Amino acid sequence: MIDPPDLWKGVVRRLDGEVPALTLDAWVKPLQPELQPDGLRLVCRSELHRERVSRYLETITRCAALEAGRGVGVKLEVRAETEPESLAAAPGFPPGPARAVPATPGPARAAPEASPERLAQPSLPLCFETFVVGPCNALAREAAYALARGRQGGASPLFLASASGLGKTHLARAVVREARRAGRDRVVYASAEAFTNQLMASIRSGGTAEFKRRFREHCELLVLEDVQFFSGKAATQMELFHTLQHLRSADRPLVITADRIPRDLDGFDARSASLMASGLVAEIEPPDASLRREILRARASAGGVRLPEDCLERLVEGVRGSVRDLEGVLTQLVSSAVLLERPIDLELTEASLRKVTPEAPGRTLTPTEIVNVVTRFFGTNAAVLAQRSRRRDVLLPRKLAMYLCHRFTDASLAEIGRLFGRNHTAARTAYESVNREILERAPLRYQIQELTRRLEAERMVGPPAG
Repeated sequence: MIDPPDLWKGVVRRLDGEVPALTLDAWVKPLQPELQPDGLRLVCRSELHRERVSRYLETITRCAALEAGRGVGVKLEVRAETEPESLAAAPGFPPGPARAVPATPGPARAAPEASPERLAQPSLPLCFETFVVGPCNALAREAAYALARGRQGGASPLFLASASGLGKTHLARAVVREARRAGRDRVVYASAEAFTNQLMASIRSGGTAEFKRRFREHCELLVLEDVQFFSGKAATQMELFHTLQHLRSADRPLVITADRIPRDLDGFDARSASLMASGLVAEIEPPDASLRREILRARASAGGVRLPEDCLERLVEGVRGSVRDLEGVLTQLVSSAVLLERPIDLELTEASLRKVTPEAPGRTLTPTEIVNVVTRFFGTNAAVLAQRSRRRDVLLPRKLAMYLCHRFTDASLAEIGRLFGRNHTAARTAYESVNREILERAPLRYQIQELTRRLEAERMVGPPAG
């Protein structure tokens, strides 16, 4: 008798080329095979997972028969996984109930009509298979996967840092799922807010011993999100420090996420910041054009949406923010198409972009062009901005130039930093500093509005001669 893993590996090899590559990677390969007396059972993570795979059930059944050398019945079963949020209340990660869902082989079904409700919900499971990798997030993804599989080496604690919507929560939850697949049962996932609330509740009830058992003794892997929430909370930071210290001394892996790297966290004591930075710090940067394209393709495919190539390229050009921004404009586009009962085309794409992003159509500016506009505005030059000076007449134009380069171009933070003789951390700090100050300082808002107006005018004309 052929072992299920060996049989399944052969089936997957035969399916390569018979089903779309995205479907094979995102939906077929994550199936868990189990050999039963009546044939092969394939365990799906969700009803959506089963629905996607069932379209290719006839092909899978044929490949299984060829691999086994005899007829093999194939049945799909949904075994729902517990969402990571539920771990905030219990130290373990108990398996969800199994439900047998018979699936009769038949011809592949056409993708159903996309609905705004389906697109608005995350249809791709938050696992490593659905995390689209590019230069901006490759280190974070590989480190997270290695840690989840017990191959963390010197990478624990793994500290994932990024602005909102760039994928650190996706990776954090993927670590939980992958650790469970690898056989770890006592995985604890919690947000910093949940950690704080449970600590305060345990103090009020006199039950801190139970809190410590949950986050220390009964924890094989701790995933803690958004630790910037601990800023200024001395008591919580002390408990965090002792928890991390205990787990690290016990060689238990740790994953921590925040919106900035440890040394830039405000309101943290030096011990906690140093401990969080003692493993690997992996920053996730905004996606470049090629990665935005792949993310949009994956998201549209998962929702059963046919996205014309010209519309895809317009979205890639028009949305340069976070992954969440990309998903937001795609949801806007698909919702409009469904509600207006019209196909997705460039006209509808432009209308959706106008509702989600203020940028108008036009060419992409280069960082050098943006620096030239900023220096003309402030009556200075690029060489002055590249100096190490902290004078306000140098610091402000430099910060605004970095901010506008990040907003208007595809240049990475590292490339922007190098333009001014600095590293990517300095560029990221400048961008976030301007983002915060816009809300607080009216004069700065007026300067940015005027610079944006000039840059928009620059975008609408051709590139400079020569």
